[in-house]
Amino acid sequence: MSLDLVFEYIVSPAFFHGAALTLLITVTALFFGIIAGLVIALMQETQLRPLQVFTLIYVWLFRGTPVLFQIIFIYNVLPSFGIRLSAFLSAVIALALNEGAYMAEILRSGLDAVKKGQRTAGLALGLTTTQMMRFIVLPQAARIVLPPMGNQMIGMLKTSALVSVIAVEELLLVANQTASASFRYLEALTAAGVYYLALTTIFMVLQAMLERSLDPKRRRREKRPLLDRLLMAAERADVR
Repeated sequence: MSLDLVFEYIVSPAFFHGAALTLLITVTALFFGIIAGLVIALMQETQLRPLQVFTLIYVWLFRGTPVLFQIIFIYNVLPSFGIRLSAFLSAVIALALNEGAYMAEILRSGLDAVKKGQRTAGLALGLTTTQMMRFIVLPQAARIVLPPMGNQMIGMLKTSALVSVIAVEELLLVANQTASASFRYLEALTAAGVYYLALTTIFMVLQAMLERSLDPKRRRREKRPLLDRLLMAAERADVR
């Protein structure tokens, strides 16, 4: 194994472009997947039977079929109906739709974890349904769903390697093409692995930072010194 060749691959424009495209696919698919999951989760909360049936079919369909099948289906089958999409767009749509099914279940569990009494209290105080969801339900649900959503983010980063089957030049395809040309599979795949580990590490750090920022106990600990100073000032004023 040549470490110099591994380093050369890591800093090469081809690998950097592949890693950047992998990150772009991951972030874009996650963004639209979270939106789709939130919409599906809110639709599951409604009492309208057609919407409930639609969400059930959606979750059943995209959780019950492989991601690779969905990618190939959108890229190869839709053109027969006159819908022609680029490889990149097909990959993002397939991953986002698949992610939306899993995000819907995660977000639904988070929404259901907030007690109905709090929603009733918010409405009794004069809040609209939108305000109640924004100020009471969603902040509490966010703390619950953040850990599984973080796991989904890391899983999406690794799942994005499947889009290489439709010739999207993401990181794994670049590594495979480079290795096929030079027959240095160990060095090329090691360089790709370094990029994957770096990206997953960044995601893990961001997840930990978000979890800390949403931790109410931590916020109370941070506010305590200021409260102590105010109490001390009040005591001094009483003494005077």
